[in-house]
Amino acid sequence: YHPAPLAEKSPPDTFVVEISVLYKLPVNYSITSGDEKRYFIIHSSNGIIRTSKNLELEDFPVNFKVRATDSSNAAIFSEVEVKVEVIDENNFPPVFPSSLLEESLPEQSPATQIVQLKAQDKDTGRNGFLTYGILNGHGLKFRINETNGILYSTAPFDYEEEPTEYQVVVYAEDDGIPEKKRGYCTVVIKITD
Repeated sequence: YHPAPLAEKSPPDTFVVEISVLYKLPVNYSITSGDEKRYFIIHSSNGIIRTSKNLELEDFPVNFKVRATDSSNAAIFSEVEVKVEVIDENNFPPVFPSSLLEESLPEQSPATQIVQLKAQDKDTGRNGFLTYGILNGHGLKFRINETNGILYSTAPFDYEEEPTEYQVVVYAEDDGIPEKKRGYCTVVIKITD
């Protein structure tokens, strides 16, 4: 048996899987080995396995054996292995060191690097893997490298003909399970004469 992975924050008494045997007489189910930390309990007559306490991610996956024994003759039994995995939940959103940055950009600069943004995420693995994007790019005047967070202008600006200030909202998004989380930073870009 390989039931669906459990969420890291599954409460005690969460349904895991139902074990069943083809046998004409009543059987007693028991967990015989592999669950040393006693995360699971099995109902002796219906074979339903539930969690018995809060799960510690670092202890998983857990492989344990379940035995179905003839209720009138303990010498007649069958065993099966159960493998339970736990999904590391996405606990934290990405965070930028500052939610507001100011940068200046001289007019008539060719397409150029403005600033590198770097967010942090306290999660590990894919839950902490970040990509960057722009929420509002002011008609493609700005772009960001989604891997390293470098914000670029895409063309020169004219101080006299265009706005002299732009607010670009940048986000960092993790690759979290079950849902992705985002953090935001506003970059105020002042075009200088």
